[in-house]
Formats: sequence, structure tokens, C-alpha cells
Amino acid sequence: MATGARPHPSPRRGLALLTAERPRPEVIRTWPNSWWLAVGTVCFGAFMGQLDASIVTLTYGGLRADFHASLAAVEWVSLAYLLALVALLVPAGRLADAHGRKLLYLYGFAVFTLASAACGFAPSLWALVAFRVVQAAGAALMQANSVALVTTSAPRTRMRSALGVQAAAQALGLALGPTVGGALVSTLGWRWVFWVNVPVGVVALVGGHYLLPRTRARTRVARFDWPGLLLLAVATTGALTGVSAASGLPVPGWGVVALSAVAAAAALGFVRRQRRAAAPLLDLALLRVRAVAYGLVGALSGYLVLFGPLVLVPVVLTARGASALTAGLVLTALPAGFALAATGGDRVLPRRLSDRGRCLAGAAVFTAATATLLVVPPGVGGLVPVLAVTGLGLGMFTPANNALIMGAIPARSSGTGGGLVNMTRGLGTALGVALVTLALQVGGGGVRLALQVGGGGDLRGGVRGAAVVLVMASVVAVVAAWSGPREGA
Repeated sequence: MATGARPHPSPRRGLALLTAERPRPEVIRTWPNSWWLAVGTVCFGAFMGQLDASIVTLTYGGLRADFHASLAAVEWVSLAYLLALVALLVPAGRLADAHGRKLLYLYGFAVFTLASAACGFAPSLWALVAFRVVQAAGAALMQANSVALVTTSAPRTRMRSALGVQAAAQALGLALGPTVGGALVSTLGWRWVFWVNVPVGVVALVGGHYLLPRTRARTRVARFDWPGLLLLAVATTGALTGVSAASGLPVPGWGVVALSAVAAAAALGFVRRQRRAAAPLLDLALLRVRAVAYGLVGALSGYLVLFGPLVLVPVVLTARGASALTAGLVLTALPAGFALAATGGDRVLPRRLSDRGRCLAGAAVFTAATATLLVVPPGVGGLVPVLAVTGLGLGMFTPANNALIMGAIPARSSGTGGGLVNMTRGLGTALGVALVTLALQVGGGGVRLALQVGGGGDLRGGVRGAAVVLVMASVVAVVAAWSGPREGA
């Protein structure tokens, strides 16, 4: 080697640099409140995830015009993302528990950001769908680790507050989605709905590199459970596609039955595989913990109640002659109430009130609010307070419920636990949209007529059916909170 020449880095050293979590600067690591910086960084991902979820549906008109596609084809831009996300959340959490939650979170944001840019440049509809699947893979790495990073960064006594801030960031993204999306689509075009993620992603990557703590507790994996991943993907994809098909996708009746049967068989196969595998994708012992099992049931019900009105309110108000802008503004009352309660609950509620007590109180509030939909006329004046109170109840319930779940999961498995929580959120989201849509179709023939010809139509049957769905989900959340472990158990 020539004198003064630098040796080339070995492949092993290069791999180590790519798979090692970098420490935070000393000044940040030693600051007593540095955990708030970590929570704030995670809120970038929470905000972008929900903004993306609520903004993409506004691109449908532009996509249909640019690509000369049917509505059924355009719906796969959302459906493919959701299917991939739900299937990958638990595996992403398992990998993060083994290789580092900060590392996988940052890689997830990088993939999400690059895929967002690619979506904006998509030359065809099916290229866009493919890029959305890649984007969902990045989102899975982010979301599976977001709850874990919050719970492992914050002091145990502040976990609920930290989870409340993260939940509020999700609600803010959900609230701004329709407004931001409408403004972007109407001025710059649908491609900017995806490009807007890029600058936020760059800021989040830089912030995460310097502000997120390294992983302290890990669960090593000798061999990744690929058969388990395949079975879980088939089960969740079959279930979500079956529910979506039943609520309006152009799939024959026998197709819905077949999808449901495949999902059930794959779910049974997944459980059997996890019991026998040497290194299972999901430790089923976690689901036998009372706080985790009942908490996940409550989370599923809560997210169903959160996302169901996103379908119900625009359909009802536009059928009554209101503009899309009016419907969006009315709908903002729900996430606004959620964010207010999630961030301010600790200042209003007694500090000695346990997480279980907060879950019960929150679930009782949104149960009472959804029940009023059975009697309140579905107009602007009646919906705003109902949605606001529903959001307040959900804002009390969700952070406390997540704290109960994550508090019962060992730190070394926090990524898997976060994946479970977010997979449950995805399932609740899909069920909320699908079941409310199905209720409107079955009970509201007038809704379809109103949407087709712009007439008033009789909305009462469809609204009552959707309200029944929301009330039943709310009651399940109350029962789950009541059945969970008592304080100190």
C-alpha cells in the first residue's frame, strides 16, 4: 500500500455502521427532560401517518381523471397501503426488538419518505399502488416502534402523558388531512399530496438521529419466522379484503365467503405455528396477560368509533346538500376533542385516578355520545357537539388504554407490543369504515338515492344502523375496560 494511503473500509465495518444505533450527543443525553425531545420526534411520524391516511382519499378524483381509471381501481391506492401496513406491523416490531427500535424507526422513515417521492412521480395507477405498498412497509417500521420508543423514553410515571401527546399528534394529522389535502389537490394537484411528506421526512430523520435514545433491552432472534409472517399476512389481508368486499367492493357473495374462510384458516394456522416455532413471530404468552388481551379489544373498539364517523358524517351532510368543506369542518370536531382530552386530561382529571378508571370514564363518555346519534337529527347543529364529546371520551380512553397495554409488556418486547397496538388500530380503522358503510347501504336506501340524484332522501334508516354499530363498539370498550386488571393486580 502506498505511504499515506487510507485503507478501504471492510464490508464488515460498513455493515456495522448501517446496523448500529448512534448515541445521542452528550448535552442531550444528560438533560433531565431529554425524553420530551424523543417523544416530540416520534410525534412527527404519528402526525404524518394519520395525515397520509386521511389525505389520500381526496386524490381519487384526480387519479381517475389522469389515469382514466374506475373508482374501484383507484380505491386500491388506499386498500393496498392498509393491507400491507396491517400485515407488517407485528413483524416490524419483532425485528425492532432484536435489532434496535431507533434503527428500525429511522430506516422506516427513510423508506416512507423515498416511497412518498416515488408516489408523486408514479407514471401509472398500478405503479402508484406498488409504491404505496413500499410506503406502507416504511410506515410499519415507523408505527411499530413509535409506541415502543415513547414508552421506553419516558419515565414510567409520565408514560400516560407521553402517550397522550403522541395520540394528540395522530389526531392533529387526522384533523388536518381533509383541509390540507383539499388545498393541495385543488391548487397544486394530487402528486403534491405525496410530495408534502418529503420535507417532513427529512426533518424527522435528522431529528431522530440526534434525539432518539438507543435501544437498551433487546430480544435476540436466532431465525426469523417467515412462515408465521406469511400466515399473518394472509389472515389479515383476507379478513380486511372480506370486510371491504362486504361493504361495497365489486366482489361476488361467494368471494366474500371464500376470503373469510381463507382468513380464518390462516389465523388458525398462525396460532398453531406460533405455539410450535422455536423463535415465534409473536409470543402468544403476551396475549394471555389480562391487561394486554382486554386492552387490545378496547383499542380495536375505540379506533372503530374514531374512524366510523369519517364515513358517516360526509355521507349524511353531503346528501343533505352541505358542501364538502362544511362536512370537513364539522368532522374536525372529533379529532379536535380527541387532541384536547389527550393532552389536557392530566390537568383536568384527578391525578390519583388510575389508568383503568380513565379508560372506564372515557369509554362511558363516548358511549353516551354515540348513543345520542340514535335520537339526534343528523344535521350540522346536532353533529358538532356529538362528535366533540365523542372525541373527548376517546382522548381520555386511548392514552390510558395504551399505557395499560405497554405497561404489561416487558421492555425487551416493547416493539412487538407496539406492533400489536398499531395492528389493532389498523383493524379498527378498517372495521369502522367498512361496517359503517355496510350499515348505510343496508339501512339507508335513501342515502344511495340522495348521493345519486342530489335529493334529500330518507337518511334515518342508514344513520340509525351506523349509530347502532358505533354504540355496540362503544359498549365493547366499556366491558373491556371493566374486565381488565384492577389497580395493583
